[in-house]
Amino acid sequence: MLREISAGGVVLRPTPAGWEVAVIEPQKESSPPGGKKSGARKSQKLLLALPKGLVDPGEKAEQTAAREVQEETGLTASIVTKLGDIKYVYARTWAGGERVFKIVSFYLLRYQSGSIDQIADEMRIEVKRALWIPLAGAAAKLTYRGEKDMIDRAQQYVAGHPEL
Repeated sequence: MLREISAGGVVLRPTPAGWEVAVIEPQKESSPPGGKKSGARKSQKLLLALPKGLVDPGEKAEQTAAREVQEETGLTASIVTKLGDIKYVYARTWAGGERVFKIVSFYLLRYQSGSIDQIADEMRIEVKRALWIPLAGAAAKLTYRGEKDMIDRAQQYVAGHPEL
């Protein structure tokens, strides 16, 4: 079985109304991070996910998370802490159903600069749009179970670290 290693980010920014998290709407559905979809149906109109991607050779997972956040959202953000890993198996629909074991490491990042959804034209193949949503309630809006767990972990971290 093939193996893939990816990394992604939960980017937060404070606002007067509370914390917001950067999410993406992918152009099309791909392999679900965390395996099964939670509450997703074929009729679901809006698929929201966290920015993530494959770790490049010689790159550390933290670097990948920051790079993918920048590429997929247009934001520059700094690593705060590792939130955890999601592990799952999926079948590549473009490679005759070849099965792949995937690990995605997620990091909590704090927004530094940039404008949401200001991404390179070539990224539009992957990302339909990027947007800020309130952290409170974000887990219910995300499509994939494993990513919902990462939002919950980010909320726990924020609650335990008021200095953030």
